[in-house]
Amino acid sequence: MLGTIVNAATIIIGTLLGNSLKGRFSDNIKNTVMHGLSLTVMLIGLSMAIETENMLIVTLSMVIGGILGEVLKIEARLNNFGSKLEARFSGEDGNFTRAFVSASLIYCVGAMAVIGSIQSGLEGDHSILFIKSILDGVSAVVFSSSMGIGVAFSALPVFVYQGAITLAASFIKAFLTDSIITEMSATGGLLIFGIGLNMLGINVNIKIGNLLPSIFVSVALAALFANLPI
Repeated sequence: MLGTIVNAATIIIGTLLGNSLKGRFSDNIKNTVMHGLSLTVMLIGLSMAIETENMLIVTLSMVIGGILGEVLKIEARLNNFGSKLEARFSGEDGNFTRAFVSASLIYCVGAMAVIGSIQSGLEGDHSILFIKSILDGVSAVVFSSSMGIGVAFSALPVFVYQGAITLAASFIKAFLTDSIITEMSATGGLLIFGIGLNMLGINVNIKIGNLLPSIFVSVALAALFANLPI
């Protein structure tokens, strides 16, 4: 669990540092920085998504996952949780929930979170999560300087999500082949691209939370396709 603890801690530290710089920038600077961040997030997501080796898996994952997410109302639950945290801990301007949800999704979606947690749990090797911690901590500084303290609370789902994978590592590793990891990362990358679009603040609201099950659907579909006679 050391890697996950360090990861959560760096997010909090990065947020506190970034939040201390928040009032030192004009609205024009904050908006421009936010747009730059959004484009960067989109690039990261797109670079992951194009690694897919089977577009059908990604397509079906998004469709099936979206249906499951709508039934489970994941987006609404995330927003409600964020709003409760905001009401209790923040006197900010309504960016808290957006910061919490966006940062949580960015930090949890991706191969590094899964593979790093498995490696940490099975071998006690925290190197991947330590690298992820540095990346997350630096991005937390930048995100929180624009979006505020809500970014810090994304450390909670990161801790729960990665911690659970670490504890279950011995059961998960046997199922994660290279092809499954590739399609899982590609599907997650597409979601990250969607997060970037939402962060731009244009006239679009993609319910990324409701699409989260698509990552797990992609694992099942990649395993199924690998066993189909072709």
